[in-house]
Amino acid sequence: QPQIILLKEGTDTSQGKPQLVSNINACTAVADVVRTTLGPRGMDKLIHDDKGTVTISNDGATIMKLLDIVHPAAKILVDIAKSQDSEVGDGTTTVVLLAAEFLREAKPFIEDGVHSQNLIRSYRTASSLAIEKIKELAVSIEGKSLEEKKSLLAKCAATTLSSKLIGGEKEFFASMVVDAVIAIGTEDRLNMIGIKKVPGGTMRDSFLVNGVAFKKTFSYAGFEQQPKKFLSPKILLLNVELELKSEKENAEIRLSDPAQYQSIVDAEWNIIYDKLDKCVNSGAKVVLSRLAIGDLATQYFADRDIFCAGRVAEEDLKRVAAATGGTVQTSVNNIIDEILGTCEIFEERQVGNERFNIFNGCPSGQTATIVLRGGADQFIEEAERSLHDAIMIVRRALKNSTVVAGGGAIDMEISRYLRQHARTIAGKSQLFINSYAKALEVIPRQLCDNAGFDATDVLNKLRQKHALPSGEGAPYGVDIATGGIADSFANFVWEPAIVKINAINAATEAACLILSVDETIKNPKSESAQGEAAASAMGRGRGGAFRGRGRGMRR
Repeated sequence: QPQIILLKEGTDTSQGKPQLVSNINACTAVADVVRTTLGPRGMDKLIHDDKGTVTISNDGATIMKLLDIVHPAAKILVDIAKSQDSEVGDGTTTVVLLAAEFLREAKPFIEDGVHSQNLIRSYRTASSLAIEKIKELAVSIEGKSLEEKKSLLAKCAATTLSSKLIGGEKEFFASMVVDAVIAIGTEDRLNMIGIKKVPGGTMRDSFLVNGVAFKKTFSYAGFEQQPKKFLSPKILLLNVELELKSEKENAEIRLSDPAQYQSIVDAEWNIIYDKLDKCVNSGAKVVLSRLAIGDLATQYFADRDIFCAGRVAEEDLKRVAAATGGTVQTSVNNIIDEILGTCEIFEERQVGNERFNIFNGCPSGQTATIVLRGGADQFIEEAERSLHDAIMIVRRALKNSTVVAGGGAIDMEISRYLRQHARTIAGKSQLFINSYAKALEVIPRQLCDNAGFDATDVLNKLRQKHALPSGEGAPYGVDIATGGIADSFANFVWEPAIVKINAINAATEAACLILSVDETIKNPKSESAQGEAAASAMGRGRGGAFRGRGRGMRR
């Protein structure tokens, strides 16, 4: 019986059990990369890509993005890390670890010939039970006064920052982040919090501006004569260039009399002086423009004690507009008071070796800027990523104001609950839910491993604590400082409940997705086709060069 050839030659298909097992192995290999970055004692990864850029990071999503994974099943883990990052901001490593651990627990069952759909069904049940349990255990922080809320949010931010490079200064940064988030209020747009990086100094030199700060822009002669500090100035925001406009290339003016030439030149000058006069008459003391402000304008403003900055980055200008209550104008005609912004104090200040224009005490107060300082560029980059995580967490905690105990406490508690629940189920799914429960213990175990403690010992203590019938052991998690266990709630190791809910949801989905794949078909044509396409493009490029010669020649 000759073999029936269905697919093109060289098509690589692998199916059945071995395919599933190899997918699971690929995912556990990916998880092993980020495994050690979990928790306050987590290590950092140094990623060096082909362009020679060096990134040092502790953020699961950043690492996964830069890894450039080609294995099709393992890519799913990268996606869940990204989605966790964009949705909640923190817990990216947790997601990858959980998903890989669920798969690892499923592997022996698959090898024993259990159908993967049975596993998937049980995992889905377990995850919905786990999420209900989290919602039940979560503690609300609603209805507290602002001061109390601030300190609660700072605790959440500190928990996030403790696992990052800037963990040593987490109190300092946590309060800074909370102030920034509260400053933008209900405004949800993250780009209203600007983070500016200035190398030099120590990270303690970082500061928060209640308003906007941006680097001094390119300036022309006459800039130094402008005053550098104003109290409650009016601010004019433009999208106009204040320079002499050069005429169109092909403009043509025929003069019968040389004396008329002067009038044309004068007209140009009149146009720009007219623009400048309108700016000055508006009463604005600070003029910012997205386009260039030329040397003539700079000196003109300097004579009249007005500060101006041209070529301000668009997002900075937008933030200034939001903060000062001004609107960006595309013309200088009809400038009325309503469109001018204002702030309590404007000054230009030296930060490191950069000069910053700083707007403080803005009326609408919907923006804040964090100026980060630090020794090395990579360090500041990593600090920025860490702060991004913390900002996201604080926003989430403000919106969904429920928190759960961190440090592996919530994971252990769910694990115990699922084990108990599994006993009440008849049939195979009892085993599967049990394995799901066991997989959740990966978080506390990894926390211990990363800190160098004896994980088995700590986990046994935790299991014993959580198994107490009174339920007082629920908030107990790993104590990183001593290597024992401690009440995470009392130690203020908190995280927003939404982080955990999202993590368990995404991890379960990813695990189920990978378990439901039993065949990979790789089409070989695509590779050779790419080669051909590239070759034909080369050929076209060459032929085109010869043909193009004849066109531009004079006939």
